[in-house]
This record gives sequence, structure tokens and C-alpha cells, in this order.
Amino acid sequence: MLSWRGPGAVRKRAFHSYCLWTHHEAPGLGAAENAVCVCDGGERGAFHQKGASGQPYLWARLDRKPNKLAEKRFKNFLHSKQNSKGWVPVEKNNKQYCWHSSVVNYEFEIALVLRHHSDDPGLLEISAVPLSDLLEQTLELIGTNINGNPYGLGSKKHPLHLLIPHGAFQIRNLPTLKHNDLLSWFEGCREGKIEGIVWHCSDGCLIKVHRHHLGLCWPIPDTYMNSKPVIINMNLNNYVYAFDAKCLFNHFSKIDNQKFGRLKDIILNV
Repeated sequence: MLSWRGPGAVRKRAFHSYCLWTHHEAPGLGAAENAVCVCDGGERGAFHQKGASGQPYLWARLDRKPNKLAEKRFKNFLHSKQNSKGWVPVEKNNKQYCWHSSVVNYEFEIALVLRHHSDDPGLLEISAVPLSDLLEQTLELIGTNINGNPYGLGSKKHPLHLLIPHGAFQIRNLPTLKHNDLLSWFEGCREGKIEGIVWHCSDGCLIKVHRHHLGLCWPIPDTYMNSKPVIINMNLNNYVYAFDAKCLFNHFSKIDNQKFGRLKDIILNV
């Protein structure tokens, strides 16, 4: 989906991004100054500081559907960790968050990020972004093993995952908040080939419309995300030490400066 947000991000909730959700201010209202996170079963992540060292760290939303006893224990745990708010740090060897950890390198403090090219809004770019540039932001994890992989990234043999900062994309032709207009926009507009929209209101409220609210299907065969070409910007020559041969950063470095017609066309030289 697409997304729109103001600078910074609150840790309480995480909303979806371009590939999943479109974020836009409500008509006539000011843009939200802080992004909020809406976690409803997807695989989200956010960068916060970890420990006294101040090293940027990727935290993942802890989504659970426990029984009553487990839920009580979990609430007690959160109470004892008042600042975590249900976020857990993504450790390198944690199998539960292996796809999260595949898009971050703590040694070099970088992450694999998908966003618009700075010089060409019609072009997507995959690059290694310093974690320090992502502090206090929330992001969306997409890829082979996430939510049915609606963007056709990678394969089971060679999984591919990326992070998208929430608010990295915005809608240009926004529909009105009327049922028929929304339905027509999702069904007939090129930009409407997304999962949903979130409007940010000046009072902090969020107005969320999902394709399912209108009786429309998701995932869909041809998403708006896959209508744009994408270029790889992965120059890692500035890093003194070599990357692990099996990591995504190394694979992307082998196709640096290559351009693909769509995200699903990306083939890594594994």
C-alpha cells in the first residue's frame, strides 16, 4: 500500500506502508506530526535505541493470540517492561524473526530499504540505509515469506525481504470518503491497486479503509507496487570488511546499478 506520514514515529502502533496501506491527511486537515502503528497481524518493524550503547536496533512487533493464562502473563511482562509496548528486539540468531534479521546488519549498522529514487519519483530504489537514518521510524517488512508475498519477491529457494519506511509513498489522486468513490478508485484507478488507505486527522484519529471493507479482494494479481521499475543502489565499497557471502547485502552488491522492470523481476546472483 501507499503511505503518508509526518516526521518521526510513535512506538505505540505501526501502520502499513505503500505496499500495504496508503496514508494521507484527511481533506482540510493538517498532516499528522507523528506516525502511529496499527498492528493487525502483519510483520512490522521499528527502529529504536537498544541498551546504554545507543546502537540503533530493529524491533519487531510481538503479535500473539494467547489463551487467557498466557495473555495475563504477557500483560504482566509488558507491565514490567513499560517502555517496550509489545516490541521485541530482533536478534541475529532468533529463528522467529529470521526474515527481519535478514534485512539488517548490526555490524555495519545498515538496513535493506525500498523507497522512491530521490531523483525520479517514478522509479523505486533498493539501497543500504544507515540505521541512524531510521531511528524512531516504523517500517513494513515485505517479501517471500510475509503475508503471502503479494509482490512476488524472491522464491522459496532464494527468499528475498525488504523494509519500507511508513510514509515513504503518498497518493496523488485521493478519492473522497464516499462508498462509491472509494469503490471506483480501488477498482478503476492504477493507484488503487493497493491494500487500503489510512487518513490522518488533525486530532490524532486515523480513518482506515481496507479493500475487504468494500468487498474487494486482497491480494490481487497486479499491485501498484509492481507497476514501477526498480534500481539497485548497493555500493558497499566503503565498508572495510567483507559481508557474509550468503547475506542479502552481498547478493544485492553483485547486481549493483542494475535496473529491473518490476520488483518481481529481481533475480539475485546466488
